[in-house]
Amino acid sequence: MKRNKFTIVESRAVVIPKDNIDTDQIIPARFLKTTSREGFGKNLFYDWRYNSSGEKIEDFILNTSNGEGTILVAGRNFGCGSSREHAAWAIADYGFRAVVSTFFADIFRSNALNNGLLPVQVSERFYASIINYSKSNNSLILKIDLMKKQISNPQTDDSEKFEINNYKQDCLINGFDDIDYLLSNINEIEEYELYKASSL
Repeated sequence: MKRNKFTIVESRAVVIPKDNIDTDQIIPARFLKTTSREGFGKNLFYDWRYNSSGEKIEDFILNTSNGEGTILVAGRNFGCGSSREHAAWAIADYGFRAVVSTFFADIFRSNALNNGLLPVQVSERFYASIINYSKSNNSLILKIDLMKKQISNPQTDDSEKFEINNYKQDCLINGFDDIDYLLSNINEIEEYELYKASSL
């Protein structure tokens, strides 16, 4: 599935400074009745966004002007719990391009990368600096340069590098899923197959 290319994303950051946000909090199990990736965004963090009557909880960040952005910042151990891929679907479908945390559950990290969503693992120091900035400023802007593997706060000139598998980095930069990546190398694959056949 062709995706939007990810090179540089600079956006207001949506900050939910809570540790151990699990997949059921990201997308409650009662909404997992379809295998299509579309439409999950409207139910992202549903039980935090709406009360039991289905009315918006006004002070939850996604229901405020500070909830308008494409970079989500959350606490440690983000995406823990079940292995449901729907959590990554919901975050991406809502419009987020990246999630920033000090630690990601391994399965969530894999699901995110497989669905065009970039998990950016930062140090405790960098995380603390952006959280402190967000507390005293109405808007936190973050810049993520995937080619440089760097995240920065342009307002304070603070930045640091992050790690990502080179293959997944290439896929995100080019907007590829795994099939697209194979197709992009079809000539090399065919040449290799011909070489193998001729050497038998």
